[in-house]
Amino acid sequence: MTLVGFYVMQTSDPGQRLRVAARLADKAFQRGHRIFINTTDEAQAAVLDELLWNFKPASFIPHGLHGQEHSETIAIGWGQEPDDHNDLLINLQLAIPSFFSRFQRVAEVVTQEPDSLAALRKSWTFYKDRGYQLEKHDL
Repeated sequence: MTLVGFYVMQTSDPGQRLRVAARLADKAFQRGHRIFINTTDEAQAAVLDELLWNFKPASFIPHGLHGQEHSETIAIGWGQEPDDHNDLLINLQLAIPSFFSRFQRVAEVVTQEPDSLAALRKSWTFYKDRGYQLEKHDL
């Protein structure tokens, strides 16, 4: 069954969600995981794509926008079906994607911004009511 982790930041800055997603992706990549990052839209996907290219100047995080070159290991999408990915889903949308349960792990990134906080509290309840194992990580 899918393990769901909530990564809770004490900031309301939505830009920090992308930095946390990049940190999670880097850590998971270093451990050999394949990752699908589900962004809110194509514009956010492009910003995250750029961030990952420059995230750690001394290392390389192979990634690409969904369906493009280098997306085999880390794919950045904005609602598309994740193709062959089923290891780690980093969800940046405020809604739970329909394909979440195919993943071994889901990471939800939480800020203190009121709309985000309310949506992710609903997500916590959704996962909990269906018996998914939940973890909370304070950042």
